[in-house]
Amino acid sequence: MANHKSAIKRARQNVKRNERNRQQRSRMNTIVKKVASAVSENNQEIAQEALGEALKTLDKSASRRLIHRKKAARKKSRLTRAVNKLTVGA
Repeated sequence: MANHKSAIKRARQNVKRNERNRQQRSRMNTIVKKVASAVSENNQEIAQEALGEALKTLDKSASRRLIHRKKAARKKSRLTRAVNKLTVGA
């Protein structure tokens, strides 16, 4: 356990930030899964709608440094490609 006043405060901040990051990461993953499930069900309109939300969420996560910016770019690229395959196939 922390002994100094500043270390005690830092420990409190770490707990808060850890919880907030966990919630944001979970929300991001849920939104990404929504796109993936719409693609697997071949539901083009829901996939397009969910893709917009997923792209926005991934950008926000990268700007908050929740995930690395290149990981966000990679996920966005893969999701967009999957949704575009639906539109070409239709």
